[in-house]
Amino acid sequence: MTRLIAGIVAAVLLSSGATLFYLSRGSEPAIAAAPPVTQAAPLVAAATPTLGVRAPLVASSKSREEKRFARADKDDDGKIALNELLDPRRKAFAKLDKNGNGSLSFEEWAAKTIDKFAMADSDKSGWLTAAEFATTAPKAPKRKAVCSC
Repeated sequence: MTRLIAGIVAAVLLSSGATLFYLSRGSEPAIAAAPPVTQAAPLVAAATPTLGVRAPLVASSKSREEKRFARADKDDDGKIALNELLDPRRKAFAKLDKNGNGSLSFEEWAAKTIDKFAMADSDKSGWLTAAEFATTAPKAPKRKAVCSC
């Protein structure tokens, strides 16, 4: 019986605490609507050459996707051909294709890793010890200097 009473009291306290917490939250201030624009302001302000004031930069009106499309459309014909997408990748493929046969073997694909292993295996045992493996760790990126202002 005491468990039942304790459970009811706990439920009442929990619900009243949640209600008080909810009611004590601050309300968000109302944001006034921006006044309607009646006339467009000029994009470039007139600058006097004697003061050396530069005109403000104007942002491009192209969207992110339009810029991405323009980068891929190499011949600016408004269409992207398959070759336009593949040409940048051909250079990277040619660097990996050591024998120039037009296909990559596993060894060609992993040449950098194989060379790194061979350089690290100083005793030419065919496996790396912990000390040899530690030499393959990538270099830490250079950190920017912290201003002591």
